[in-house]
Amino acid sequence: MIVGKTAKTKLSKSSKMKNDKILMKGNIAICEGAIDAGCDAYFGYPITPQNEAPAYMSKKMAELGRVFIQAESEVAAINMVFGAAICGKRAMTSSSSPGISLKQEGISYLAGAELPCVIVNVQRGGPGLGNISGSQGDYFQATKGGGHGDYHIIVLAPYSVKEMYDLTFLAFDLADKYRIPVMILTDGIIGQMMEPVDIGRKSEVGSRKSEKNWKLDGCKGREPRLIRSLFMEEGGLEKHNWHLKEKYDGIKKTEIRYEADFTDDAEVLIVAFGITARICKSAVKKLRQEGLKVGLIRPVTLWPFPEKVISEVASKSKKILVAEMNMGQMVEDVKLAVNGICPVEFLGKPGGAVFSEDEIIQKIKEI
Repeated sequence: MIVGKTAKTKLSKSSKMKNDKILMKGNIAICEGAIDAGCDAYFGYPITPQNEAPAYMSKKMAELGRVFIQAESEVAAINMVFGAAICGKRAMTSSSSPGISLKQEGISYLAGAELPCVIVNVQRGGPGLGNISGSQGDYFQATKGGGHGDYHIIVLAPYSVKEMYDLTFLAFDLADKYRIPVMILTDGIIGQMMEPVDIGRKSEVGSRKSEKNWKLDGCKGREPRLIRSLFMEEGGLEKHNWHLKEKYDGIKKTEIRYEADFTDDAEVLIVAFGITARICKSAVKKLRQEGLKVGLIRPVTLWPFPEKVISEVASKSKKILVAEMNMGQMVEDVKLAVNGICPVEFLGKPGGAVFSEDEIIQKIKEI
């Protein structure tokens, strides 16, 4: 089960099928989720393996009378997002790992100015140009703040094509609710994967868009408004950072989402996210059939991180295995959550390499 608040669903005008399964690619599901959530403007720049997203949005946004711009660079795209968001519009951008690196300054500005937006990272192998295979090497960048200053963004990690849709829709609501950038942290495997999914489209979004009494839309007939991330007055920036921290603490209390399988009696607990969790979930089912008491926790929110539930399950387990397609990133947050209650082991696959189910099973049996 996924613990946390969930959004309601509907079929958009872009599909003629109702309540039927549709064969859809992950990157397209992201676009459909954004469109149904009322995305007003998309700004992007091509990079593999997320190119289907801007290509699809270039067509669909025009059909809907909304804004699509292929920017001249990733830096330009994120600043266009800033401009649309400050006017109260639902704005989105997508890219893959090196492109997200170029957006980091803009993401810091968005967080500092408390502007809602959705940022999609379809991760590829790295560091550097790396390759175009799926990876999970951007966990640190997403959850620890890849830009400068003390800030957080909400990070959602889908593990299926359906969740690419659902979590993108949710991302726009969370962004508006907390005036915060929200990132969909996925990877090239899920982005390129095609699955038959019953999207269960969301209800009309007009009523979902909250009145943004902070937006800059001209001050005729009202007092001027000011949105900024520059605080030069004495103590101004310190006060602003404490305000942000209070907001982040509130998000930690109310917006943690995770999936837990077979954790009640788990002697060994696996913690994994995204596509790795999907592989681990299949491995856990096979191990259970063999009589091994193995459980799985899949964080859906990577920030805020479900540290409390991991700590609670760890207190009943003998050992924890963290599996990631990187050299070891989320494992640090797991160790902090466990805080020495039981041993934590790590199984990694860097550079775009993908786990097999057998590798997970073999590692668990070794444990």
